[in-house]
Amino acid sequence: MMRTVEILIVVIILTGAFIIASSFAVLPWPRQVSPVNLRRLALTTLQTLDSNHELSKAAFGTDNGTLWSDLQVALSASLPPNVIYNLTVYNVSSSSGSGVALYTNLASISNAESLGASSDASSYFVASSNVTFDVIPEKIGEHGGGTLYILNCSDANGWWITGYTAHSLADDLYKMLSPYFVKTVMVQNTAQLEKILNGTALQGETVQNAVIINTYGEAVPMPAAYNSTGYYVYAPNKGSYNQYFYLLGQKTRQFNWTWASIVGYPMYYVSNTGLFPTDQNDWGIYGMKSVGSAGFNAFLRGLSQIDYNAPWWNGTQWLPAWWQDSKGNWIYDHGSITSELTSVPLSADAIYYANYYGIYPAAYQTATRALPTWINSTYNLTVTTSLFDPVNNYRAGAVYRNAISGGFLALGLTRTPDIRLTVLGLLCDYKPRLYRSEYTAYGTSRLVVLQLGLVGGV
Repeated sequence: MMRTVEILIVVIILTGAFIIASSFAVLPWPRQVSPVNLRRLALTTLQTLDSNHELSKAAFGTDNGTLWSDLQVALSASLPPNVIYNLTVYNVSSSSGSGVALYTNLASISNAESLGASSDASSYFVASSNVTFDVIPEKIGEHGGGTLYILNCSDANGWWITGYTAHSLADDLYKMLSPYFVKTVMVQNTAQLEKILNGTALQGETVQNAVIINTYGEAVPMPAAYNSTGYYVYAPNKGSYNQYFYLLGQKTRQFNWTWASIVGYPMYYVSNTGLFPTDQNDWGIYGMKSVGSAGFNAFLRGLSQIDYNAPWWNGTQWLPAWWQDSKGNWIYDHGSITSELTSVPLSADAIYYANYYGIYPAAYQTATRALPTWINSTYNLTVTTSLFDPVNNYRAGAVYRNAISGGFLALGLTRTPDIRLTVLGLLCDYKPRLYRSEYTAYGTSRLVVLQLGLVGGV
């Protein structure tokens, strides 16, 4: 019983101390504990009012009573009841000869005589409905070269471009890339391809320093003339057209081209529907012959000016350029040099230029034909643009340049091509500047200022 009384006395003492202390404590105002960010609220309100361009219409229709009545109703409905406001529209003009912007008060609406001692404001530019804003890109090659060739050969078939045709890809690439080049030429057949390989212009364009995009995936269109022994591109006793790709490497070096392979294993097939009408790639695509990994190896040798008959170093010993495998097949390589990567991320540079040019491919891609990093030293190459971060010493997409002349873009991704990556890779490498129109052009925009204050309550 005595212990119970002691506990009650302690509770009474503690309760009394709490009541006395509370009566002398100075608590902060609710506004100080959780203040209203008036500036942020003002900007959010302006953006909401202009989400359907209604604020823009009112700003350019200050003499329209209906518009301003509707704007005041929408403004009152958008703000809490204890928030008072003043909205003012200013015209933007230029002072005579000085080029300095002048702001003239055109109209204003408010729901209070004064906003009090504590207020904040945000400003917002709105554009006239009849104004459009352009972005003018710098032309690649304004100081030399600047030709974009897109292969659109009617007498060739593609492979590894699942879901597309070479012609649809060519059209889309033309729309996306032609604004960035001095001249864009669609190569309509393999006869025209033969001409530019011999340095002959098709439409008065500059052949030197051009970019050539192969829209046929792992296959490359081949002129019929290159099937003759006069060009030395077909070795009938070896059953391979790899010397055609060796010649492409030489031409790329000679004319300082950038050859772009948009998907898969570069230069795995040659294609010409007139030359190979009954031949197919074992997957039912006719008009082409398989060259295998020998094609790209030959291209690299031609680009790097390595003699066609120079021996290979297989990691243990030097072997002749032509050697026989266990099945008796003559081949011109040391096997496939690509690797499969399950997932590759876009590089920081690619993400930066994706935002700059407004081209947004997926941040992660699947690559089954990534190239090894050792080709840089073997073929005297430098990576000037890396679209993806290297994974396990392999690159899924990059622009390579020979130390002397010529280069190539290789995207070793899986089957379905994403031409946004081709476009992004080339733009990342050439870096053409974008010239945007001036948003605050006089007479085309108006400044809206929304000032907010608080009333009532604590």
